[in-house]
Amino acid sequence: MKALLDTNVFLWLNDEPERLGDAIARLSEPETLILVSAVVSWEIAIKYAIGRLQLPLPPERYMPERIGNIGASSMVIEHRDALGVAALPPIHRDPFDRLLVAQAINHSATLVTTDRRLGEYPVDALVV
Repeated sequence: MKALLDTNVFLWLNDEPERLGDAIARLSEPETLILVSAVVSWEIAIKYAIGRLQLPLPPERYMPERIGNIGASSMVIEHRDALGVAALPPIHRDPFDRLLVAQAINHSATLVTTDRRLGEYPVDALVV
């Protein structure tokens, strides 16, 4: 499985893995490729900058360290990902989540999320 993590799942996997319940077993399988999109870094940087997210390190140190700690691979934002947002139905207004959905669709990945509404998109989703 290619598992594209949303921001909450990324944070929980690093700091509170027990919150992921049964999904932790799927993410721990040797054949699972864990992907962390630049979208997650973007959202974390914005929320940190405005004081809505506390981190033990500044985001520019936190993200590479934590991506490495979980053995994940980074995913860039491609033009086709950004443009794929236009084809999505208006189920969700959050730009970060919409871009993650487009990336999961374009890269045939399972979107691992805490947001049940994202499962309403035509995407393979694992809602935790």
